[in-house]
Amino acid sequence: MQALPLTQSGIQQRGLMSSSEYTFKLVQVCLPEPSKLVVMCDKRKRQCVCLCQVYKSCLDGLLPNYQAFYRVCSRLTKHQSTLLSGQDKQLLVALAGMDVSVPYVAVVSLAVCCRALKLCKVPAAVLHAFDDIRLKPASQVVLGLPEHILAAHAQPSPNPVQLQMTTPFPVTLPECALPADFKKQHGLLAKLHKHLVHRAVLAQHMGEFKSFSTSPFQLNRKGIAHSSRTWQNSEKHVYLFLGYCHHYQQVSQPTLQLFLSSPLIAQFVSFHIAAGHSQLYIRNFLSCAKCVLRWWQSKPGGNHPSFVAGLEWLQTLGLQVADQLPRPSKDPKGLADIGKWMCAADLVHTIHGAEQQSQAQMQQQGVNVETSRDMHDAALAAMIFSHLPPVRLSCIRSLMGPAYLGPCLHPDCKEPSCEGNRLSIMSESPLLMRISLPHHKNARKWGKAVIEFDVPSDLAQLLHTYLGAPRKALLEHHLLIGDACPYVFMDMHGRGFVAAAVLTLYWQKWLVSKGGVPMNPSMCRQVFVDERQSDSATAGPSNQGAAMVMGHSVKQWDKWYDMQYHPRLAQNAVDGMQTWRAAMLQSHTLAAPDLTLSTALHCGHVLVSDSEESRYQSCCSDSDSDIDIELD
Repeated sequence: MQALPLTQSGIQQRGLMSSSEYTFKLVQVCLPEPSKLVVMCDKRKRQCVCLCQVYKSCLDGLLPNYQAFYRVCSRLTKHQSTLLSGQDKQLLVALAGMDVSVPYVAVVSLAVCCRALKLCKVPAAVLHAFDDIRLKPASQVVLGLPEHILAAHAQPSPNPVQLQMTTPFPVTLPECALPADFKKQHGLLAKLHKHLVHRAVLAQHMGEFKSFSTSPFQLNRKGIAHSSRTWQNSEKHVYLFLGYCHHYQQVSQPTLQLFLSSPLIAQFVSFHIAAGHSQLYIRNFLSCAKCVLRWWQSKPGGNHPSFVAGLEWLQTLGLQVADQLPRPSKDPKGLADIGKWMCAADLVHTIHGAEQQSQAQMQQQGVNVETSRDMHDAALAAMIFSHLPPVRLSCIRSLMGPAYLGPCLHPDCKEPSCEGNRLSIMSESPLLMRISLPHHKNARKWGKAVIEFDVPSDLAQLLHTYLGAPRKALLEHHLLIGDACPYVFMDMHGRGFVAAAVLTLYWQKWLVSKGGVPMNPSMCRQVFVDERQSDSATAGPSNQGAAMVMGHSVKQWDKWYDMQYHPRLAQNAVDGMQTWRAAMLQSHTLAAPDLTLSTALHCGHVLVSDSEESRYQSCCSDSDSDIDIELD
């Protein structure tokens, strides 16, 4: 490209390239610190300015006026802009000398650009240049930073050649006190993520890490692919760690390379301990950190010995965290003392009262939004507890109604003929409903066995009533046309309970309104097992069948749900010993043996004369022989 002479506006034209719709001109603004500008002329004579993310990502912490300029532009356009792609983008990237990995180029109006420049108080020379360009029709501009700033703050390579962890590894956890500006929500949120330095590298890292973790066939990965729920948990822990580094460790470039720093990981674990988080929460983060390290190992240059030592270090740290930090108490008495426990009889009585109240209000007031919501809540509570062995909450949240005829909505489903977790109406007269749950936690371990059963008549009648006019009234209230929500149960906005935390808060609020305690819905499974395993258990389902509906086994009852298992067995054993002792005393009718002391020597050997020494040994010599044998 041949340089052209300076124009009156102080802009030197550098080159010209054409594409399908745009004409690009590279110019040089004559400022104390030269900046690149790309003047673009489209065929429709529109005046626009293009903002390149490769430049925008270098703004935070460098030039406050340029940083404010881009944010003002984004606010003035209400985050709505035209994106260039294909040949237009390639030509612009090549002409401006930018990195070819620039994600996108956005187009906004030139008038908005001028307004933003004035609001942000950029140098006067830039204002004059833009004013002069604005007088010429059919011109477009890309505003960049000075070249020496771009060179000094170049983007880090997303795939460094040599990878290794920070050594030596910490031998103990550092002392950590919660900072004064401590926030429970310290993760790297989406709003903050938009303004991060080098967010393009972080996005590339997360994309590659997700592909490595969730691909069905990834032969350089240990184990099977992560499910959608496992990936969501891993993504949450990654952003929590990066947010901690960004907020409290002043890291301006949070990427997955931070997982290569063992001191940062140790400080983050100390931060969790100071915040009072559970040991299970910390161990889940350490498991996520090991997955990230294995992903780095799979990349070129990831065969450094520090990765093997780092994985062992994380394993040791996880074992010691599990040993030193106490597990949260799930003892029924302790939970009742803090108001987090209801016995099975009280819980069944509360839910039964809500069912009767909702039906009575429906008969008295008719179908409206309030009575429909009460009917919905009663049906939801009856599904969680009372009529059925407590089904997993993930199955209840993903349960689809009879009116939905589409494909399975489970994100990990690969069966083309699968209908998903579904509530079906088998017959109207007599009413018969069936629940089929192909997607549950142990489906893979059970050889994809489906949990399927017919709904009891009382619960079927309640669900059938709710799925009629009350559900339609709720959908119309939320401005949803037709059966827009495929799931049986919905939140206050007419959406399914996609997130588990939403259902937990919804249940706790409902239970408190009915005179109960703010107990988690998952605790209903422990309440049920505690009653079935107690000595005062009433007649009911078999333990093996109930465990099958709950999605696990009786062994898991003893290990995870029945907190009184060991104390109850120990007490029963002690009580049984008293009966055994009494039986022994009564049955022992034989005469006691003669315990009169004998005058014979304790050794039991026979004393002989001196003439028989060749055939026998004395007591003393025999004892010496025994000692020799024992020593041998």
